[in-house]
Amino acid sequence: MRALLPLLSVGRGWRVGAAARPPRRVMSLYRTEERGRPPSENYRLFFKNVAGHYISPFHDIPLKVDSKQENGIPRKKARNDDEFKNLFNMVVEIPRWTNAKMEIATEEPLNPIKQDVKNGQLRYVPNIFPHKGYIWNYGALPQTWEDPYQKDKTTNCCGDNDPIDVCEIGSKVYIDDVKKFKPGYLEATVDWLKCYKIPDGKPENKFAFNGEFKNKAFALEVVNKAHDCWKTMIMKRCDHGAISCMNVQMCDSPFHCTPEEARSLVESVATPSMSKESNVEEERWHFLN
Repeated sequence: MRALLPLLSVGRGWRVGAAARPPRRVMSLYRTEERGRPPSENYRLFFKNVAGHYISPFHDIPLKVDSKQENGIPRKKARNDDEFKNLFNMVVEIPRWTNAKMEIATEEPLNPIKQDVKNGQLRYVPNIFPHKGYIWNYGALPQTWEDPYQKDKTTNCCGDNDPIDVCEIGSKVYIDDVKKFKPGYLEATVDWLKCYKIPDGKPENKFAFNGEFKNKAFALEVVNKAHDCWKTMIMKRCDHGAISCMNVQMCDSPFHCTPEEARSLVESVATPSMSKESNVEEERWHFLN
């Protein structure tokens, strides 16, 4: 079992809303467009940039926030670079309090968000009392990749072949201050991550570092390493397996495509989204001893 690395995000992100919401929601620099009917195996959520071109949320959204722009418009005066050098963008795959296990489709062109499927069934995270669905906005850092062929020296585990997972907890505070300003949140996070697989008949998850939350310096080292791995992958300098590296904005990448090619691909996928149907898994509750 892969050890869990408990890192919490305190930066900004673009929320990918619940599937029932209308398509083309404006979210800062980016919009989304739903294709297919949720919840279903063919449902996809595609991303567009400010120019209206389809992009990959995995490869085309920058890892770091640009201190010289605000919502895509150049600022008259750049903000403090020291403040922004470690402020990261985030793609929220699963909004807080929801159950559908949505994820970036790393093996599909343009990497839309889809609902995970296992053994032919759509996947949902269980409601484990007192928690409803995911207890934070859950997602990934763009332009990062955990290389499955590299073993982490601190956990002795290989990467999981995905972008770095992120939990967004809603404010910029030092990890040592979370207990003071958000009492119970870290403990609830450990409890949730430890127990969420139990209703499926699996054992409790095990944690690296005995569940200790690491500091900013440690987190930055993890993020920077994963960003370097992604840069190697996007330039085709390593074995990336089945991952699709198709992108619209990385002009030097051998996987670069034109906006016209991207649009043609999306339009061939599925029809625009219809309204969402309710699912019994989102209403069922589990109580653990």
